[in-house]
Amino acid sequence: MDTIARRKMLFDDVVIINQAEKEDEATVITINCPDKTGLGCDLCRTILFFGLSIVRGDVSTDGKWCYIVFWVVGKPDVFLIKFCCHDRQGLLHDVTHLLCELELVIQRVKVSTTPDGMVMDLFFVTDTRELLHTTKRKEDTHDHLKAVLKDDLLSCEIKMVGPNFTACSNGPPSFIPPEITEDMFNLELLDENKHESVSVSVSVSVMIDNSLSPAHTLVQIVCHDHKGVLYDIMRTLKDYNIQISYGRFMKKDRKICELDLFIVQADGKKIVDPNKQSALCSRIRMELVRPLRVGLVNRGPDTELVVANPVELCGKGRPLVFYDITLALKMLNMDIFSAEISRHLIGGREWEVYRVLLNEGDKLCVQKGKIEEGVRKMLMGWDR
Repeated sequence: MDTIARRKMLFDDVVIINQAEKEDEATVITINCPDKTGLGCDLCRTILFFGLSIVRGDVSTDGKWCYIVFWVVGKPDVFLIKFCCHDRQGLLHDVTHLLCELELVIQRVKVSTTPDGMVMDLFFVTDTRELLHTTKRKEDTHDHLKAVLKDDLLSCEIKMVGPNFTACSNGPPSFIPPEITEDMFNLELLDENKHESVSVSVSVSVMIDNSLSPAHTLVQIVCHDHKGVLYDIMRTLKDYNIQISYGRFMKKDRKICELDLFIVQADGKKIVDPNKQSALCSRIRMELVRPLRVGLVNRGPDTELVVANPVELCGKGRPLVFYDITLALKMLNMDIFSAEISRHLIGGREWEVYRVLLNEGDKLCVQKGKIEEGVRKMLMGWDR
């Protein structure tokens, strides 16, 4: 890690690295250097190059000199939980719920069902406690699985996998059914009456005003509330490399959200370019209208549910999507034949795609609208 100290830095800059004293603590990197446009990006790229993850950061600058502190940790180990059991309704959600309670973060999933009613589940997870490499943590996880699955559990194996485990699950765009690719991954705002049916208004207002502050651009947002609405706004601004200096958030009648955000660009200046203003407003509006994509496609006698969400530029996906999908299907009494999570680069953007094959035959024909609506409501938090 000491190699970082002088990488991409001038000789007169000061970089101090305080190594973590304990395994569960972060290493602190302190940087004191001249400020410049794109400095944060350069530093983050260098830290990422060394396989480190920033868990906290403090930045201050007077426009000429910059003082930065990063708390960094190494990449978490990825583990494969592989088990075989008898199939039953709601099984996938029960396991997903258990893993969330155990603070195991699901990265990838591969689930398949055999004709004789057996299920082989592969869960690629990371442990927020960073203890899954220990015998005690593995035994505890196995015991909890046994308590949930009872006699249905036939075998269970937990092992560490290599850091490149995701390479096999990143498929080409053609892997996604072509029937839904054009609409689901369209980055343009569709007409409200044509795109995914929503039972509530999806009107979103995004306005930009440069007259109220001499140093900041004011972005005013009014939208319908949904689960993760602030996250969707913040990840969009983050992807555009925009900094929030001041902000205010209000929720009216538990339905309408109003936000006032005073922002600056990476260079610390206001957004005065009309094209940049228009692009930012359009992107925020789209991300609030369609933060997730939900669709159904026929696969022979069966139907496949496809859910997709954009991945942040830093590589992070949306939390608890698989949990909500499996919960919604369990509440709808739907049987899951197979499921998997993968990532795809489509239209110049990375997407996390959840594919769930439903095995209900003719019964499903009259329930497609209900399934799509139920899953979307659960994902958006409109089921409450």
